[in-house]
Amino acid sequence: MLDFLDFDEKLLRRPADSNPELRNTVMNIIDDVKKRGDEALFDYAARFDGKIESLFISRDEIEKARDAVPDDLKKAIDMAMCNIRRFHEAEMPQGETVETAEGVVCSRRIVPISRCGLYVPGGTAPLVSTVLMLAVPASIAGCREIMLATPAKNGNVDPAILYAASVSGVTSILAVGGAHAIAAMAYGTESVKRCDKIFGPGNSFVAEAKKIVSEDTAIDMVAGPSEVMVVIDRTSNPVYAASDLLSQAEHGRDSQSMLVIRADDRAEAEAIYGKVYEAVNAELDQIGRHEFMLPSLSHSYAFPVYSDEEALNVVNSYAPEHLIINTVNADALSEGVENAGSVFIGPYSPESAGDYASGTNHTLPTSGWAISSSGVSVDSFIKKITVQKLTRKGLGNIAGAILRLSEAEGLRAHGYAVEVRLNDK
Repeated sequence: MLDFLDFDEKLLRRPADSNPELRNTVMNIIDDVKKRGDEALFDYAARFDGKIESLFISRDEIEKARDAVPDDLKKAIDMAMCNIRRFHEAEMPQGETVETAEGVVCSRRIVPISRCGLYVPGGTAPLVSTVLMLAVPASIAGCREIMLATPAKNGNVDPAILYAASVSGVTSILAVGGAHAIAAMAYGTESVKRCDKIFGPGNSFVAEAKKIVSEDTAIDMVAGPSEVMVVIDRTSNPVYAASDLLSQAEHGRDSQSMLVIRADDRAEAEAIYGKVYEAVNAELDQIGRHEFMLPSLSHSYAFPVYSDEEALNVVNSYAPEHLIINTVNADALSEGVENAGSVFIGPYSPESAGDYASGTNHTLPTSGWAISSSGVSVDSFIKKITVQKLTRKGLGNIAGAILRLSEAEGLRAHGYAVEVRLNDK
């Protein structure tokens, strides 16, 4: 459990989250939904989550859910939504207009994706926060239709999910989860409109389904098992570090919680590791959820490093979904981070703050994709369309470059489209 090992890049490999058998199963589900539509959705819902009477949640059900949610939980949801909205409103781009040459004006228009599908898991825990993380930026972007898909367990969707959906801009709620929900959003059925882009995390079946439908429908990312990397030194509180490791481990058996110990020598690193290990065991006894935490910790590791450069090499090589830096020089160390989904700095910045209420988005790249990808933001829900308007003089000003380049590429018609205009008296 959380073995103390010298750094080796091979140890940064994530637990396998896909296999040929899984892919074949998911492919069959997707093909069935494409063929049988609504009928298949009812059948799979009954098989995996319990029989449902309707594919969509009615307004009456949503109103009843609002009454069923305790006031203190409503206040927590409202506060989190307020912070998420405040941060994401600042992300909204305005577009640009530039005169690149005299008489040549280029600009970009910001256009929302018309119809987006949001997937919210409802398996081991109802992820109320994910509703906010997806629906709020979609609403800010101006998406016309925001459909949320989440499983109805024994015919019911968690009231808190319905309340969060009702206050964050969701326009319809599909009471179906799993790979069949992804198929419905990607290809449509008699009752489900095809979505232009699909967002959200899920289990291995959902992740595999998103991979498959991405050939035909845009997706945000393939979100694999959740992960955290915690960087500490002798000034760090080992109890805080242990709590951060466990808060990620409880997501699921295939989650990963990695520890990086910045020390002057091995003896110091071992001493720090011992304190964290002790704290992990104590907190495990107190918190429970061992069925998720122990398997997760079995493929999680602690790495000793003896310089800031070495610490950054481990971080940037792993490219964690969540990165917590709680060292004496945390701010300076964070400046060297190139690959991470979201960074948490200092002793009072637990990853759970970003998961719920600080304002940043918790839908982040996993499995090393932080090397080249970003998390969900308002940008994920918009398109940027370039526009250009040239006067006759403006076209003449750049005609020489167009003609020479089209000649070099052997594309004569491109040059002719310019000549015919400039030669027209």
